[in-house]
Amino acid sequence: MYITLIFLGVIMATIIGWLLRQTLNSQPWVSEAADDAVSGTSMDTSTKAVALMTFLAVATSVFGLFISAYTIRMEGPDWRPLAEPTLLWANSAMLVLASIVYHWTRNAAVKGNMEQVKPGLTVAGALTILFLLGQIVAWRQLIAAGYYVGLNPANAFFYLLTAVHGLHMLGGLWVWAKSTINVWTGADSDSVRLSIELCTVYWHFLLLVWVVLFGMLLST
Repeated sequence: MYITLIFLGVIMATIIGWLLRQTLNSQPWVSEAADDAVSGTSMDTSTKAVALMTFLAVATSVFGLFISAYTIRMEGPDWRPLAEPTLLWANSAMLVLASIVYHWTRNAAVKGNMEQVKPGLTVAGALTILFLLGQIVAWRQLIAAGYYVGLNPANAFFYLLTAVHGLHMLGGLWVWAKSTINVWTGADSDSVRLSIELCTVYWHFLLLVWVVLFGMLLST
C-alpha cells in the first residue's frame, strides 16, 4: 500500500511542479503586449493552470483513499480475487497510445502547426473512447462469467475503481470535444494551445493512475 501511495505522490508532485512552472513563467503582471494587458490572457492562463493543479490534487487524494480502502479490505476472510479480463491489456495499450498522441499534438500546437493538431486531437480522442468502450466490454465479460458486484468485495472494488477512473476520463473528453470543435471550426493555435497543454497533462495523469490501479489489481 505504501509503495502505491508513494508512487501517486510522486506523480502528483511532478504534475504540480510542471503546472507551477507554467503559472510562474506566465507572469501575469508583466504584459508582452497592450492587448494582453487589457484582456487578461496571462492571468487566465495562470488561473486555468492553478485550477487543474487543484483538481488533480483532489483526484489524487480520492484515488489514494480508494487504494487504501482496497488494501485494507483485501485482508478480510471473504476476499476472493477475481480473474482480470485479458482485454484490460489491450485497453491499457489504447490509453498509452492516447497519451502519446496527445503529447505529440501538444508539441504541434506549441509550434502553431494546426495541420497536425487536427488529426492529433481526433486520434487521441478516438483512442480514449476505445479505451472506455473496452472497459465496458471487460465489465460485460466479468458479469457473463458470474463476477457480480454483490458476490465478493474484490468484484465490487474492481467495478468501483474502473468506474471512477472512467468518469474522470469522460470529464477529460468533454474538454477534448470543445477543443476539437474549436480546431475544426477554424480556431487559431494560440486560442486552443492552453487547453491542449492542460489536457495533455490530464491524460498523462490518468494514464499513470491507471498503471497504478491496473498493477494493483493484477497483483492481488
